[in-house]
Amino acid sequence: MIIWALATVPMPFLAFVVAPAIAPAGLVNGTLVVWYVMIAGMAWQFVLSLILLQQECGLQNWSEIKQRIWLQAPKDPLTDTTRPRLFWWLIPAFLFYLAVEFTALGTAVGELILVTFPQLAELPSLNLSDLDTLSLKGAWWLVGVAIISCVFNYVLGEELLFRGILLPKMREVFGRWDWVANSILFGLYHLHRPTQMLGFVISGLAWPLLVSRFRSIWFAIILHGLEGLFVVGITVAIVS
Repeated sequence: MIIWALATVPMPFLAFVVAPAIAPAGLVNGTLVVWYVMIAGMAWQFVLSLILLQQECGLQNWSEIKQRIWLQAPKDPLTDTTRPRLFWWLIPAFLFYLAVEFTALGTAVGELILVTFPQLAELPSLNLSDLDTLSLKGAWWLVGVAIISCVFNYVLGEELLFRGILLPKMREVFGRWDWVANSILFGLYHLHRPTQMLGFVISGLAWPLLVSRFRSIWFAIILHGLEGLFVVGITVAIVS
């Protein structure tokens, strides 16, 4: 829980305190500042992961690091042999994610939190669509920002920490339900997007399930990274 808190607490602080203090809310510049500080928060998760890896196995031992974070091809849970064909499980997992996240179901589940905390509806939404303005037409440097954001979001930040650092250790505490606990922690980590947290808990279940069962972080990186295609695509559409 300490590691979770170290990764989680900075995000809403950066989004709802630091960003508005730097740039006025409601302006394009304000939305960009929120994006910048979110990238900074995810970069901190990368630094936190490096600190933990240094303590556990040392950063100079790459082979041990790969084994520690399951940076390997999927393994058959029965025979412990490497089986790349297990990547076919990405298809039903992604369809499950789409069925929850990009339908009314995900929105409805996420907004259940408003029943208890209706005041959360007043917080600013952190959506890239807010950047859809003529003032950013031709600002192709924004695509670079999107790529950097994706790197820390889907590889070096969230996924490295939650699926590479935390998940391999969670079986010691949660047993075969480690993947459920991991998805709950990951969903609740999104305090900076409170009306989507519960939806993330549900839609993200498939990622830690496959990572835990087949001991390969690639499932989460690929599944979560597909979302990055939308991020880059939206950014290209905005600047063009």
